[in-house]
Order: sequence, then structure tokens, then C-alpha cells
Amino acid sequence: MFALVDVNNMYCSVERVFNPRLEGRPLVVLSSNDGACIARSNEAKALGVQMAQPWFQVRGLQKSHGLVALSANFELYADMSARMMAIASRYSPQVVPYSIDEAFIDFTGVRGDLTAVCRHLRATVLQELGLPTSVGIAPTKTLAKLANHIAKTCDRQPSHYGDAVSRRLAQVCHAGVLSAPELNALMAATEVGDVWGVGRKTADRLRAGGVASVLDLVRTDVPTLRRQFSVVLEKTVVELRGTPCAGVEDAPMARQQILVSRSFGEAVTQLDGIVEAVSEFASRAAERLRSQGSVAGALQVFIRTSPFRQNDRQHSPSAVLPLRPTADSRRIVSAACEAARALFRPGFNYAKAGVMLLDLHDAEQAGRQGELALQAAEPDGAAPSADRPALMQAMDSLNRRFGRGAVRMGSATSALANDAGTAAWSVRQDRRTPRYTTRWDELRLVH
Repeated sequence: MFALVDVNNMYCSVERVFNPRLEGRPLVVLSSNDGACIARSNEAKALGVQMAQPWFQVRGLQKSHGLVALSANFELYADMSARMMAIASRYSPQVVPYSIDEAFIDFTGVRGDLTAVCRHLRATVLQELGLPTSVGIAPTKTLAKLANHIAKTCDRQPSHYGDAVSRRLAQVCHAGVLSAPELNALMAATEVGDVWGVGRKTADRLRAGGVASVLDLVRTDVPTLRRQFSVVLEKTVVELRGTPCAGVEDAPMARQQILVSRSFGEAVTQLDGIVEAVSEFASRAAERLRSQGSVAGALQVFIRTSPFRQNDRQHSPSAVLPLRPTADSRRIVSAACEAARALFRPGFNYAKAGVMLLDLHDAEQAGRQGELALQAAEPDGAAPSADRPALMQAMDSLNRRFGRGAVRMGSATSALANDAGTAAWSVRQDRRTPRYTTRWDELRLVH
């Protein structure tokens, strides 16, 4: 039996924990450079604010309806997420985060009333962190995700499934104990597009074929779905019928590519600024590479001007460089900076840059290929530049302990020398709240 615990409106809820005056007010959290709405409170949704809607389109609601907009505070959100996951781990040894605000819990071997267990879990998270959650319980992950959606909808829109049903299933919905008629009625009242893994285009195709609700999807002929769509949709239907096709993995699958890119807070016109940005992005990518136990055999670097600045000259080059398989930040950053210097052209207003690590392999497997093969890839007479895993391990350990950027590559540090301590390529976050739980100098003060 699986459960999916999900923090309701995660980013907005975290902001309200530390500023209760935001309760009941329409609230949105903005993306990097305060460009678009990436989180909305229920009050903001009621005003018609759409997900990913550009901020300039709704900023007028500040005066007319009291809309509050805050810059994304990812460091705070990630720390609160880690605390929520730690609480969930008290209830089962197998808890796998699915996203920053969601986690799957495997209740195999856990005895007792799981509805009561999950209500206690929800109450504990609310008491210790102040975060409201919804929980869906079911024999499969897809059905647990659907049960979570039902629990959340019952809490937010009681009339959708009927007041009596909503009072019973609000916040915690255990699909495994519902009778067949009850579950069918809930599925019939739920749009097919609300199923986990059914995207917008797939949902449109299903509706065009007469499959409008989840119940319609469950009753569809599975071989026909596989022929017309994919084996993925087939597995989705099988899971909705109660047969598990996927368990809770102990570790997520390693990524095949790692990309770190950002839009700049303001245009960058100097080579030094581009090199600083690319160096920082490459360093972060290398850290992620090591965290999943991989090495990279190539990297791509790109820099771009903004197509939305009508009067700017456009220049968007990219380059791919081969690497001797490595996870060493020094080598990855050095290659990325070399590429950035080759790509840069004076006279352009660059608005974005990025680094992507490619050709990823398991580090242990790559290491078994032997030093002779590595040396053969080096130019004649040149000594191979050796990786220093102990140095990288120490660097990662210090950054985990003291915060990102405590130890960084020298090519990314010149921005710290200016009075503001920021670079032109840094993300603009004019509305960010303090990082209350991770920075000593930003602790919440009580008078």
C-alpha cells in the first residue's frame, strides 16, 4: 500500500508560515528574475491568475484586489521540504521524494488503520512545520496520486464530489478501503486530464475519442490504448485498476543529462561576466554529477541574447567539447570557461547562459576502463590531468555544511568583490523574503 503526501500550494504555504498576515490574501510566487507566476494561493487562483502567467499581465491586481507577489525563495523551500520528508520517515522506513513538495511512502508491513496513520502524519507536519498537506492512499502509485488529487479537491471544492463525501475524504483519501461503487463515482467525477502521466495533448486525444473521465479511461480496452497511444498509458490504466506496475525505488534513476542555466538579472556585455556565470553554472552541474555517482564525457555551453529585446542584435552560439570522463569541477569548469571565451562576441547584450553535461556514465564503471585507456586519449607526450576525488569530496562536504558557495571555483568569485556582493548575471529577486531556516543573519526576529 502506497501513500502520496503533498504540501498544498508549497511555496505559498511556506511563505505564510513565517508571515501569517498573508493568510487569506491572494499570493503568488514568481520565477527567476520575477518573470512569471510559478505558485498561486487558492485566493490568487480565484482571481484568475494562471500557472506560468507573466507577472506584468497580472501586476494590476496588486492595487485592485490586494494581490501579493514574492520572489522565489528556493533555499527556504528546500529546507522546509527536507524537514517534511524527515517527519514522513517516522511513519515508514521507505520514503522517496517525488518533488520538492511530494513524497511517496511505502506502507508495506505497517499495521493498523492507514487512514488514521496518515491523519496523524498530516497533523504532525501541520503542528511542527505549519504546512498543510493532503494524502492519498492506494495499492498503486498512480491510484495514490489520484486519491491525493481527490483529497485536495474535496478540501478546496467540497461541492465537486458532494458535501457528504468531501467531509469524509477531505485531506486524506484512502482509495483502498472505498467500495467499488464509491470509487467508480469518484472516478466518474474526475477529469481524465487529472490522471498522473496524462498530458494535455494525450487528454485532448482521449476526449476526442469519448474518454472524458477517469472512469472512462479505466474501462477502455487496454490493447487498444497501447496501439493508439503507448505502453506508458497502458501501465497507467493497469495501475488505476489496482495492479502495481512500479514500486517505490530506493534511489531515483540517474539523469542522462545535467543542465544548469539561468536568465540574467540584467544584460551582460563583458567577457568577464560571461565567464563568471558559466563557471558558476559548470560548478553546480559538476556537483550534481558527483551526487548521482556519474562522470561526464562531454559538455555543451551556450550563451544567448534576448529575442524579446527588439532593438538588440541577436547572437546565440553554442559549443560542445569532449572530455576525458570526469566529475572533477576543476576540469569541467576549465573546459566550460574555454568554450565561453570562444563563443563570446563584444557588442551584444547577453541575457542567458547555460552548461549541459553530456555522455554520462557510472563513475565506478568508467574507472574500471583502466588508466592506460585514459592516457591513450591524451596528446602525445602530455601527462594526463588527474582528477582529485578527495578534493571534490571535501568541497562538497563543506558546501553541504556551510551552504552553497562556501567553497567555490576562483573563476566565479570576482563578483563577490563588488560592494553589493552580486554580479550582473545574478538572478533578480527584488521581492525575496529572508531565508529564515538556513542563514544565521536572516533568522526571524521576535520582539
